[in-house]
Parts: sequence; structure tokens; C-alpha cells
Amino acid sequence: MKKVILILAFLLINISVNAQAKVLTSINEAGDVATFELDCSVQFQTLAKGLRYNITRHEFKGPEMKNSYRLLLVMDGFYSKTLNNSMTISAVLSDGTILEAKKIIEDDGFFDGACTLKIKDPKALLEANIDKVIIHADKDVVYILSAQNKAAFKKNLNAIITAK
Repeated sequence: MKKVILILAFLLINISVNAQAKVLTSINEAGDVATFELDCSVQFQTLAKGLRYNITRHEFKGPEMKNSYRLLLVMDGFYSKTLNNSMTISAVLSDGTILEAKKIIEDDGFFDGACTLKIKDPKALLEANIDKVIIHADKDVVYILSAQNKAAFKKNLNAIITAK
């Protein structure tokens, strides 16, 4: 009986840790831009060990304006002294596509551990998996994603895409 209770407790904890995040909705004062983002008020969602994320969609009113999607990456405890004044962050997808962003290094020469990638085609990102995220600095830091985190990311991305 104790084993069954322990197994159930472990499963419930595991499900709650990897649960889909709630989507927060806000509209600017003029009423022409709606913002949909994951609720990170308690904690960010985990993409890989030491790598957390948030997804944001800005929906503009009017047919001529398109939605814009952003993926915020936050690296826990990543304060690397770099040799350059900028560094590149790459998300490598399973289909070979690379989402990339350059980050300007702060005046003190350190990277603060956060960067935003623009998502040009969120439906393509939903179909492909992010296999790894690479931080190109004085040495490359590679984050490999687990299948479980890939599945949670897809659920969260789909929630942002379909949010109204």
C-alpha cells in the first residue's frame, strides 16, 4: 500500500512540474495590441536543465498587421565573461532550421543570461522540435532538450498560438 501511495505521489508531482503553463492576456490602453504570454509569476517553464523560457505573442488590430512571436530564454547562473562585445544564441530545430539572436554584452563585459529570439513561423516551430540551444561565447554552452520538455514546450506554444 505504501508503494502505491509513493508512486501516485511521485506521478502527481511529476505531472505538476511539467504541466502546461497558464496563458495571461492583456490589452494595451489604446486597445489595438493584445499580448498573450505564459504565466511566469511563480516560475519560468523549463526547456533544459539550467534553461528556462517564456513565449509571448503580440496581436495587432487590423488586417495589415501580423502577430509577432518571441521566445525569451533565461539561462540560470550564466554569467560568462566574453572576449567580444556581442554573442550569439542559437536554437537548433530538428529540421535543421536555426533560430538565432545576437546579444550585446553589457558595459561590464558580462552576459546577464537572458535573450529573446524572434519566431517568424510559429506553426513550423510547432511541427519541428528544438533539439538544442547553443550559447556561442568564449566557449560554446550547449543545452540538450529532453523529450518531456519538448512536449511541454509544444503544448505551451500551441496555447499561445490559439489564445484569444
